[in-house]
Amino acid sequence: MGSYDKQDVTFLLRDISHISVEQSTEERERKIQSGMVHYSEMLPEEFHPSEQYMNLYNEMLEKYAKKIAASVAIVSEKIVKERGFDNFVLVSLARAGTPIGILIKRYLQLAYAINIQHYSVSIIRGRGIDEAALTYIAESHPFSTIQFVDGWTGKGAITRELQQSIAKWNTYGKKRYDANLAVLADPGHCVELYGTREDFLIPSACLNSTVSGLISRTVLNKAILAPEDFHGAKYYEHLSDVDVSNAFIEAICTHFNESLVKTSQLAVQHFNEDSSPTWQGLNSVEHIQRQYGIQNQNHIKPGIGETTRVLLRRVPWKILVNPSAEENLSHIYLLAKERGVMIEHYSNMTYSCCGLIKELH
Repeated sequence: MGSYDKQDVTFLLRDISHISVEQSTEERERKIQSGMVHYSEMLPEEFHPSEQYMNLYNEMLEKYAKKIAASVAIVSEKIVKERGFDNFVLVSLARAGTPIGILIKRYLQLAYAINIQHYSVSIIRGRGIDEAALTYIAESHPFSTIQFVDGWTGKGAITRELQQSIAKWNTYGKKRYDANLAVLADPGHCVELYGTREDFLIPSACLNSTVSGLISRTVLNKAILAPEDFHGAKYYEHLSDVDVSNAFIEAICTHFNESLVKTSQLAVQHFNEDSSPTWQGLNSVEHIQRQYGIQNQNHIKPGIGETTRVLLRRVPWKILVNPSAEENLSHIYLLAKERGVMIEHYSNMTYSCCGLIKELH
């Protein structure tokens, strides 16, 4: 399943490409906010990105590829320091975590000549991690631990969801795991393993399936999935002409070299920063919630990655932009202009920007 090389990742997902679960953005938003349907029971519609937007994506990729490679190297070295070389499998959280998991796997192959097994599984806010997938991994790798991987943190909702899911799993699972999550960027300050805590643009956040192996968001809908199934997802082969999933991976990997390995190993060896989660990003979110009178905290999506998602597949109210990061938010301004969304300067947050979802009544 998916357009990635089989050696890079194994998706533990049920293919539901033949089933229609897409809803228009507005209809989907109304159903989510009314409580009629959980967001994981539907999918947003996905379209071909515009030529202007793809040009901007390519500019951002060229601008940030080296920075991403350095962040991948740092978080990979932290994982090795924490877990050793070959007693773990990588489990990325579909789908934003998938390209990052592939990059970590590729880096470890270069730096240590080890081939770590990499799976991608579903985790859904309010529903937990796919336990059928965990069972599969536990039975396939009885002597290995798991290193969970995601792309970035926002206010820490998925971090908490993973912690709760693994705590539940450990009460009855045949094998115990820890919920230590590694991410490329941790602007929310809610994990210990990260490449950076800077809220910078990860170009893979700019697109949907076309930079994620042509895989949709994951689906948990009891009407189409049996209890023993993996969570579902679609494979959007009709978008293959604009698929840049593998090109994104290769663009970052061109910066993996012996010099980067040595620099990263030295940096992690002398890493003295206190990496304990402070959740200061959540403090920013709570302040925004009070100031703007927002009832549902889930309608506040902080950070570049989450703001991009709001503009791509939710109904935005407004976008808050930190003036200090304005020059790095070209794609946010373009998407906001295309959708007629107001942008407001707001400096009292740890993030570069924040997306606010419109409350529909």
